[in-house]
Amino acid sequence: MSNLASKKCYSLGFIGGAIDSAVGHTHQIASQMDGRWKLEAGCFSQASLVNDQTADEWGLTEDRTYATYQDLIEKEKGKLDAIVVLTPTPSHTAIVIEALNAGYAVICEKALSTSSKDAELISDTVKKNNGFLAVTLNYSGYPMLRELRHLIKSGKLGGIQQIQIEMPQEGFIRLDSSGKKPQPQRWRLEDGTVPTISLDLGIHLHHIVHYLIQELPVDVVADQSSFGWFKGLVDNVTCMVRYTGGVRCQMWFSKVALGHRNGLKVRVYGDQGSAEWLQVQPEELLLSNVNGRREIVDRASTVEEACLQRYNRFKAGHPAGFIEAFANLYCDIADCYAEYQKSGVYTSSEVFGVAHAIEGLQLFEAIAKSANEHRWVSL
Repeated sequence: MSNLASKKCYSLGFIGGAIDSAVGHTHQIASQMDGRWKLEAGCFSQASLVNDQTADEWGLTEDRTYATYQDLIEKEKGKLDAIVVLTPTPSHTAIVIEALNAGYAVICEKALSTSSKDAELISDTVKKNNGFLAVTLNYSGYPMLRELRHLIKSGKLGGIQQIQIEMPQEGFIRLDSSGKKPQPQRWRLEDGTVPTISLDLGIHLHHIVHYLIQELPVDVVADQSSFGWFKGLVDNVTCMVRYTGGVRCQMWFSKVALGHRNGLKVRVYGDQGSAEWLQVQPEELLLSNVNGRREIVDRASTVEEACLQRYNRFKAGHPAGFIEAFANLYCDIADCYAEYQKSGVYTSSEVFGVAHAIEGLQLFEAIAKSANEHRWVSL
């Protein structure tokens, strides 16, 4: 993105995302990194001490720090451009709907909701209010993943045949440095129709596949298992998904894969070439050609997307990472919000809303059904 200094800065209010949360600091830093948003109000936690400590650390005044999200929604009308919802996923639906009905633009942390039925309720609310809703799925903010999408769209890999994508983690089986079992947040230890692991990890894999190839899932066969400490809780999912365009995809996401802190890996295979990207080495894309040539490209290579000024806050060789990817997305959302203010609609290949969320939730409902019924399930 060029000439950031000339672009308007918009005001934000956070619901959730306190200093003791998993996502609060990330959103607080990323949203303000490029001067496109400023955090001005918040209801960060139901615990009053944590709520006040968060506001104090982030420089918010007492009169714009609220004990309940309902108070924030009511009293900040006309003062904020957007509300960011960072509470646990099961609470998203009610908060998002209330904020949309109050006239706010809403930015919601993934997953938008816990079921496609709830997401449809949100969709109805967006339509009724001609509202603005963006869901933060930050991995597609990595410059080299955006470069990979550009390569796919330009035909450099030929016709895409298959994708292998995985996100293995170890949090439900690895001990901490004291030999104790870490205790996850309570909401992550309860499964609904869609297991929480799918809302937590799987939703990212669905998003990345859609982002790269713009194809739709057609049918799926899957297995869900429980290997970790929390018996009965799904903590490992493997599946095969058939997409439109004849693309085949194998997904694996897990919280019981020892040795993997967050082993996000994407491999795309076409009939003229393939590409591999690992989050642990986010600045590099490994390309293989049908003639046997292999090369590693980064932001300093002969690339067409990752070399843009907006992705080079500092020159290549000084790695950008997870928070910068989030910041890239917040810049995209700001551009979309500016367009929405002018025309009442926005178009973007980088920002995704309720329709994309519904597609993902329907996929993971089908995955759960397939695992339970031991068969292929059509979407």
